[in-house]
Amino acid sequence: MQLLINNRNGVPIYDQIYGQIKDQIINGSLREDDPLPSIRSLAKDLKISVITTKRAYDELENDGFIYTLPGKGSYVAPKNTELLREQNLRKIEEHLSEVVKLSASCALDKKTVLEMVELLWED
Repeated sequence: MQLLINNRNGVPIYDQIYGQIKDQIINGSLREDDPLPSIRSLAKDLKISVITTKRAYDELENDGFIYTLPGKGSYVAPKNTELLREQNLRKIEEHLSEVVKLSASCALDKKTVLEMVELLWED
């Protein structure tokens, strides 16, 4: 598992860890029941606080991406397809909202935007 921490981008470190592990689970780099590094080990490797790593793991567990077995470690949880679908729908809505704003700023009407989407859909 590869994680890169950027101290200059303003994103909290726990959030960077959360996002990168989540992305690796979603894209299949980390598979169901794959073990994750221990909290202490990951903190040591990234040269960050154990508390920061624990917070990222806690959030991943709360959101259903990992599960923890006491004394054994943390593992990738079975994919919750409904959760993944909702997350993807949220991303699509964000992108579409941006499309609507951009189209309004250059006076494109709804019909033209829908035609563009139809053309892209065919590719």
